[in-house]
Order: sequence, then structure tokens, then C-alpha cells
Amino acid sequence: MYLFLISFLSLYGGIHLYAFYRLRAVFSPGWPVTLLLSLWMVVFTLAPLLVRLSEEAKMDRYALMIAWPGYVWMGFIFILVSALFVVDLIKGVYRLAHHLFSSSTPTFLTSPITCDCVLLLAFAASGYACYEALQIRSEQVVVHSSKLPSDIQKIRIVQVSDVHIGLLFREERLERVLKVIREAKPDIIVSTGDLVDGKLNREDVKSHQKRLAEMLASVPAPSGKYAVTGNHESYAGLQQALAFTSAAGFTVLRNQSARLTNGITITGVDDQALLGGSRKAQKLSSINAEKRLLETVSKEAFHLLLKHRPDIPATSDGLFDLQLSGHVHKGQIFPFNFLVKLEYSIPCGTTTTSAGSRIHVSRGTGTWGPPMRLFAPPEVTVIDIVPTKQE
Repeated sequence: MYLFLISFLSLYGGIHLYAFYRLRAVFSPGWPVTLLLSLWMVVFTLAPLLVRLSEEAKMDRYALMIAWPGYVWMGFIFILVSALFVVDLIKGVYRLAHHLFSSSTPTFLTSPITCDCVLLLAFAASGYACYEALQIRSEQVVVHSSKLPSDIQKIRIVQVSDVHIGLLFREERLERVLKVIREAKPDIIVSTGDLVDGKLNREDVKSHQKRLAEMLASVPAPSGKYAVTGNHESYAGLQQALAFTSAAGFTVLRNQSARLTNGITITGVDDQALLGGSRKAQKLSSINAEKRLLETVSKEAFHLLLKHRPDIPATSDGLFDLQLSGHVHKGQIFPFNFLVKLEYSIPCGTTTTSAGSRIHVSRGTGTWGPPMRLFAPPEVTVIDIVPTKQE
């Protein structure tokens, strides 16, 4: 816990310190404005922690009041600092070139106009990111397979992932998602982790969560609804998260497989965050458990694998037909998609492996932290499994 606090305050505080230094250096405000800016930076650095403390103290109204400005600010400061860093990098390279090859310094390197433009860009990008987070997109995926029963012409699966139902994702945003799902008329609905977020073990929260669970449960899926755990289910409290997911009408597959009447088999694996030990030990245990489970499934039926994180160990490749994953949000706010690629090499969208398995990685349906998305719109995935055309 202490390590997390130190890491968070160091990273997030460092971002604020960099932004403060750059803004003060460019605009040279007087001491009253400088003091006000300093207090602003300190308060908003602590805002995410204040949200969690308010939730723990059962003060959800105050948590919500802090969360909206605090998390929108988080998105804004990330965008601002990213843009400032790029500008500073360009300026640094340009200064070095002129130091080596010229004695003069271009005017734009010392002008505040650049910082003005970056500020305007950050405000505009943040406004658009708030708008884009509400624009649910239906992504269509078609998978051909020779493993479907002869009387099946199409199986339609709808995937949601990383909805993060909680403090900021409430009825209005969930209804937008459910509207897209209903229009797709799925046979099966799956959730690939992080359906819920935040604490669910208090009576006042349970009442609100019950309404959201009932909304999810009201959407029909003739062949069933299936879900797996994500890392945030453990943060929300595993038992409470599992209870909510079940109340929403999902069968939670925890390292289990289910053979459906339409001929396909669905396997779901727990997220490695639910395992004990170091991160390396968690990953190794998860890989071994996944391999043992996949080897028990018949290769005759179409095999759908639900897994929160978008990775395919070599020992699992080729043991399933289609894997559905999420977790990465496509970075959620540009340019963090580049950082995501350092950890997870499989891109969002649909990819076929060398062993013939397919994986679709969702951009995510909700948001985590800032209620914002920049160049990574939320996604509800509609997957049609159809018979392979005979030549």
C-alpha cells in the first residue's frame, strides 16, 4: 500500500510539478497567481486519493463531487504534459542543432506563443475526449469456421469489456451501451473483465448497483451470458464483484468451460491479478493453468476463449479458435496507446496467430479514471461466427 502511494505521488506529483514549472517559466505570473496555481496543483494531485478516502468513509456524495473535476483534470493534465513534452523535445533538438551549427537562436524557441497554443490544444482535446467517451461504436467482426453444426447458419456474440461500472459510470452511460447491445440482437453476451469498479460492499452502494445489475439482466441473450474476471474485480472486492456479475445475468467462468447447445464451447480464465505472489509468479501460474484447461477441451467444436488480458502464451496458441480480450483500452487517452504497446504487443482489433487462432482485443466499453477517451472510442463488439463457405 505504501509503495503504491509513494509511486503514485511521485509520478502524478511529478507530472504536476513539470506542468507548474513550464507554465510559470513561460507566463511569469505574480506571486498571488503563483501561490494559487501551486495550491491548485497540490489539491488536484491529491484528488484521486481523496476520492478513495471518501468512498471508504461512506461519503459517496463527496466522492462524486471530487471525482468529476479530479478525474477530468487528470485527463487534461496528461494531455497537456504530453504535448508540452513533445514541444520541449523539439525545442531541445533544435537548440542543440543551432548550438552546434549556428550562433543565433530562433525567436520561436523563447516565445510564449508555443505554450499558448499547447494550452488551447489541450483544452480542445480534453473537451473532445469527454465527448468521444460517450460515442459508443459497434465494431463488426466476422469469423468463418467449419466447426459449426450443420443446422447453424450464424452465431452472434456481443462483447463488452472494461465497462468499469462505478462512481462515474452510472445509469445514463450504461443505457447507451445497452441500446447498442439490444440493436445487435445477440445470441450470446460476454464480458471480458473489469465489469465493475469501486467498492460494492456498503448498503447505499448496493442499492445503486442493484439497479445497474437489473438493467444488464434485462437484455436478452437466448444462448446465455458469460463473463470472466479482470484485475478491477479484485480491487472492487472479488466476492462483491462476482455477486454483482451474477445478478446482472452472467455466468462467471473461473477457469471453467461450458459446452452450449448451439455447438460451441466457451472457456473463461481468471485474471492473474487474483493469484498470489509476485507479478512474475502470477503470470507463470496463469499460463500453466490456462494450458491445462485448454487441453481438456475437444477440438471438434468451435472454441471461444474469454480472457481479460490480450496475450497468448506459446503454450496456448492453437488450442482455441477465437480469444476475446480487453484490458488495454487502446491507451484510452492518446498518446498512451504507445505505452500500452510496450507491455502488450497484440494491437486492438482482430489478429490471426501463426498457429491459426484468432484474437480480438476490444478498446473497452467504459472508462477508467478520467471519463475521457481520445482517439480510442468506446466499443461494443459484434462477432458473427458463420460456416466456412464450401467451394
